[in-house]
Amino acid sequence: MVLDDLGSSLRGTLDNLRGKSRISEDDIEEVVKEIQRSLLSADVDVSLVMELSESIETRALEEEPPAGTPARDFVLRIVYEELVGLIGDSTELPLSEQTILLAGLQGSGKTTSAAKMAWWFSTKGLKPAVIQTDTFRPGAYDQAKQMTDRAEVDFYGNPDGEDPVEIARNGLEATAEADVHIVDTAGRHALEDDLIAEIEEIEAVVEPDTSLLVLDAAIGQGAKEQARQFDDSIGIDGVVITKLDGTAKGGGALAAVDQTDSSIAFLGTGEEVDDVERFEPEGFISRLLGMGDLAQLAERVERAMSETDIEEDDWDPEDMLQGNFTLNDMQKQLEAMNNMGPLSQVLDMIPGMGGGIKNQLPDDAMDVTEERMHTFRVIMDSMTEAEKEYPRAIGASQIERIARGSGKSEESVRELLQQFKMMEKTIKQFQGMGSDKEMQRMMQQMQQQGGGMGGGPFG
Repeated sequence: MVLDDLGSSLRGTLDNLRGKSRISEDDIEEVVKEIQRSLLSADVDVSLVMELSESIETRALEEEPPAGTPARDFVLRIVYEELVGLIGDSTELPLSEQTILLAGLQGSGKTTSAAKMAWWFSTKGLKPAVIQTDTFRPGAYDQAKQMTDRAEVDFYGNPDGEDPVEIARNGLEATAEADVHIVDTAGRHALEDDLIAEIEEIEAVVEPDTSLLVLDAAIGQGAKEQARQFDDSIGIDGVVITKLDGTAKGGGALAAVDQTDSSIAFLGTGEEVDDVERFEPEGFISRLLGMGDLAQLAERVERAMSETDIEEDDWDPEDMLQGNFTLNDMQKQLEAMNNMGPLSQVLDMIPGMGGGIKNQLPDDAMDVTEERMHTFRVIMDSMTEAEKEYPRAIGASQIERIARGSGKSEESVRELLQQFKMMEKTIKQFQGMGSDKEMQRMMQQMQQQGGGMGGGPFG
């Protein structure tokens, strides 16, 4: 995740303020140094770093904390507000008819982002279409076709076409019934004159409502110049940051936003077509500082439940919290969690579960691929109801019988039982987080498919 190092280091520094009613210059200096170190190591532009740290230091020393506010909460609020201010608002993308033009260098993730964005618009009730105009890169058409098929959205391209401008024009006509047109353009290894000329011609034909610059999260300081040239050419309204599922620093994207006086539109968080998030600065920074993001979590829960076809009566969070966790529960939860994305991302959205608590969990606690899920289902089909209700009582002879009945190895059966133990341990982590009543309330909200879970971290 972008600037994840900043989040972990800041949480540790702010924890040093616990119990203090007043803050000293030394305390603020320590916080500011952590911010500077983390932002600079994440390739954020030096001028932005200095502007941010000076503002935090001035506010923390000059503003008077509200009566009864602990020092840590006071500084946390200032850091939160200043980081949100640094990143700015989310790019305006109305849920209505529009044309979006994507620009960026080769390898930045434009084609994948086009399909992901189309999928996102489709989940909002709109009919999107992707128009592939890249005649430069071999395989661009095939990649776009495969991605849009997976996204189940309309697509237009011409694998034999040589004129990208003509393809763009024909694509708009062929997909005239679409609500949202997303036009994917060609990239190069560098900002060459022919790339700029080509994208300017395409822009003149499609007349986009919004032009988005797609940036690899690992781009670093080069983002600033790239953003400036694209902005001079076609005007950049927003930035899409891709490949945030790896170890990329991502700070260069902030320089691009600042250089183009724009904002961030989407975040690409994985390889699947649904690994995309609409950027919301409050939730993003809230996650960064370990305060969760219930709005984004609610959206993922709603989507996962619909994809998993879990009925409300099938999941009782209070039973789970009281320790009544069975293999049947595990199967439902694994299917839902698998549809929600990587566990590390999900935990970051739950207040109090990021940072240290997340790091205490086993690395493979929820590492369940679709293939393993299928194996687990076959094995559980060979179990009795009593075994699924009380898996702790399953012994060696039962493992042998279950393996023989399912056609799977005894090792796979043991792996399932070990996965159950890990899941059970994870549930106990939830039990220990805050009051039982508060956690039950939060999990019940999750169960209600996102109802009433908006708002920022400070109420």
